[in-house]
Parts: sequence; structure tokens; C-alpha cells
Amino acid sequence: MANLSPNQELFPVLIITGLSGSGKSTALRALEDIGYFCIDNLPIHLAPKFLQLRAQITQEDMKIAFGMDVRTKGFIEHHGTLFQELREMGYQLHIIFLEASDQVLIQRFSQTRRHHPLAENESIAAAIQKERRQLQNLRQDATRTIDTSSMTVHDLRVLIMEEYSQFPLTRRLHLHIISFGFKYGLPPEADIVMDVRFLPNPFFIKDLKELNGLELPVQDYVLGREETREFIGRFFTMLDYLIPNYQKEGKTHLTVAIGCSGGHHRSVVIANALKNHLQSIGHPLTINHRDITHE
Repeated sequence: MANLSPNQELFPVLIITGLSGSGKSTALRALEDIGYFCIDNLPIHLAPKFLQLRAQITQEDMKIAFGMDVRTKGFIEHHGTLFQELREMGYQLHIIFLEASDQVLIQRFSQTRRHHPLAENESIAAAIQKERRQLQNLRQDATRTIDTSSMTVHDLRVLIMEEYSQFPLTRRLHLHIISFGFKYGLPPEADIVMDVRFLPNPFFIKDLKELNGLELPVQDYVLGREETREFIGRFFTMLDYLIPNYQKEGKTHLTVAIGCSGGHHRSVVIANALKNHLQSIGHPLTINHRDITHE
């Protein structure tokens, strides 16, 4: 192994994992396109040896991502031991866990006609539930959880490329903002959830009902209210306080979800206002209006 000073950290290593059908192959291809050396389904006992050999060959930082999941023999049983070994070697691990709803996963397997790795003599639905149980502890240990239920392949590719193109060069906190409708459920990846259903609803204004929060009349209506201005001042001030403290504790990703009834109007306006505020003070971020196209 390369000679390290006692407290020296090597470059970050990304672990791409999660539920079958959730987009791991897409994520790995996106990482390859931004310069990562990606290895999928490597036997877990070979990962430390690979990194050891690489460190002996060159001292230059190298972007490396491992794809590991239930297909990788021994990964479920021994991932904790593997991760601890890599950390003791001096590597900073960043574990990306991809998931999606059962309905979406079933639909994806049906469309692609791919075989679920755990579906032997049982249905795809049963195999998905079995896999969720097996990966429960791993999900809790993840650095970053991404729900791809409402994402296209293109959406996931863009998100991965935007968030990880400079990842090894910086440990800045990256923010992801989601607008959503409570009627469609909470985003499971959210770290902070803000309910803005207390704001006046443009849905009940005849000329605004069929518009959405990306359109100027709706923005003017929501942002023009006194209660909105007071809320934004308080909420943004709270986040300005929290974000540096999350970063200080070593968190690299923070997902803030803004919810209203249907995810069409108020949440979209507030999410965009938050995006503009955070970008104005230099925070890297991505944004997704999850339910804006729902009927």
C-alpha cells in the first residue's frame, strides 16, 4: 500500500448501490462520462486489493466508483466489513443508494423484460420486497439516497453529472431541492421537509388554476403576499444557519423538500425562490419539480 501519514486521507471512492432497476447502470455510465473509472460487480474482497495496487502505481488522485448490489457475492453480508477496511486504508467513502417505488420498479422490469436477480421461483413484486429487506441496513448507512421514481434516464444522468463532476476536488455541501405535492406522498430522500400549504392557494383563483409555479402570474400571486415574504425571510435565514453546520459535520448532500397540496403552484414558487437565494450565495445545487406534471 502507498505510504500514508497517520491522518492522511486518500481520494474519495464512490459506491453506487441500491435496488435493482433503480438506475445504477445509468449512474455508472454518467460517472464514466465525467472521468470516473467505474467497476461494476467486482467481488468485494478484490476492492481493497485494486485500490492498493492503484496507490502503488501512482500518487495522483483518480476518480473511482464501484457498482455493488445484491448481484455482488457476499456484499449484503459483508459490506460493513468492506467499508470499514476501506476507511482504515484512508479512503473517504461516499455511498449513493438508488431506489424507486415498487410500482415503478415492476413497470421497469416489465418494459425491459429484464430478470430481477432475486426472482427465482417468486414474482417480481416479492423479489423487490425481499431486496428491500436485505438492503435496509445499507440504505441507513448511505451518504446520499436518490429516489428515481419520477426521473427519466436523462434526469438521473444530468443529476449525477452535475453533482459529481467536481466531487473529488471539493467537500462542499451540495444541495438538492424538490417541490412536491403531499397528495402524492413525501419524497423519501428528503432531509428537511417544509410544508407551505398555509400560504394562499392559486388553485382557487380562476385565472391561475391551470397555470403552474413556473409561470409569472402564479409567482406574482404567491410572492406578493405579506405572509409569503415573512415566511421566506424566516425560512431562508434558518437554512443559512443550518447549511454551514451540516457541512461542518461532514455532510456532503442535503435534500430540502418543499410541499404543497398538489405540487403545482406554491411549492414550485418557493422552491425556485430558494434556488435563487442559495445560488446567489454560491451553493451548488440541483432542483426537481417532482409533481408539476401530475393531473
